[in-house]
This record gives sequence, structure tokens and C-alpha cells, in this order.
Amino acid sequence: MRIKPVPTPPDALAEIAAIQRAVPLVPGSEDDCCARLRDRCGLSDRATANDWLAFLRTLGLVRETPRGFVRTDADPTPERVREGLREGVLLAPAALAQLRAASPADPVTPASVFAATRESVPRHDRARNPEWEQAWRDRAGRLLRWFALVDLAAPVENGSSSETRSGDGGAGADADAQRYVAGNALDEA
Repeated sequence: MRIKPVPTPPDALAEIAAIQRAVPLVPGSEDDCCARLRDRCGLSDRATANDWLAFLRTLGLVRETPRGFVRTDADPTPERVREGLREGVLLAPAALAQLRAASPADPVTPASVFAATRESVPRHDRARNPEWEQAWRDRAGRLLRWFALVDLAAPVENGSSSETRSGDGGAGADADAQRYVAGNALDEA
């Protein structure tokens, strides 16, 4: 099963270890783990903490036991994160296929990922969020930034300026400002 949550990626891969360390070594309930993540990592709310918990689980950095969630002794290496993204995140394979076909003249953007995967967005997400299109476009931007963090994608210069991608990809961000081609590690996939 693939997960939907894609939290905002950190600036550096090493920051994931700090988030992983916020999950207890002794199993704790989902509520307890989310509270620890919020408190220790400065996350804004329980939903964000829950997204991180699910995401860390997909990366193999957290596991669920009959008694609750516990962190694993695995390190958040680039290889582990790449594998977790490829194998466990909803619509990641489609985005990776787009990156393989991209070129600097025709890069991948959050808008192009959304356009290619729009019909695959779960129906219940469309029904419960009137702003689902923007939410999934933002999610595509975060996914591309995760890919860039682990060298599955490489940012390219925006055609209208000499600056590379910036911003958080959140609501109001220009989706086409984030432009990517395949990263060096994508060839290993």
C-alpha cells in the first residue's frame, strides 16, 4: 500500500534523523507519538505530525507494533529514502517516469506532475476538499523536492530568471517556478 502524506522536506537529509529520534524507543500510541513529534520537532499540528509518522514508517524509520509505534535503528540514508519514496508513496512512480523523460528544455513541474496524475487522485480526496487540485499540486511540489533532496531529481534554472527553484511549494507558490530533470541517482533506480 502506498501512502498519500508527503510532508515538507527538510533542507538536509540529516534533519530526518532528528525527527526519527522524536519517535519513542518504547512503543507508544499514535496520539502519544504525534504529541512527541509536535513537541520535539516544532510541528504545527497533529495532522502534520501524523503525516510525518506515516512518512517515516514508509521510509522504514518507524514501525508499528501491536503496542504502538516505535522508531527503528535504521538510518535515514539517501538510499533508504529513495527506496521508500519509490516503493511507498502514492503517484511517485508516475512522477519518476516523467523525470526520466524530462530535459532542461522540457522539465517536470508540480503542475505537470499533477496533470499527469490528476485522474489517479483518490475520489474521496476530491470529495472532501473543495481545493483538492491545489492541495495535490502542492503535494507534487513537495514530492519533487524530496526527489531533489536524495538526487532523484535535479532543479533546473527557470527560463525567466537565472535563479534555481526556491520557495516552499505551498499554496500561492508558482507551481512552474519549480522545474526539475532527472537526478544522478535516478539512473540507479
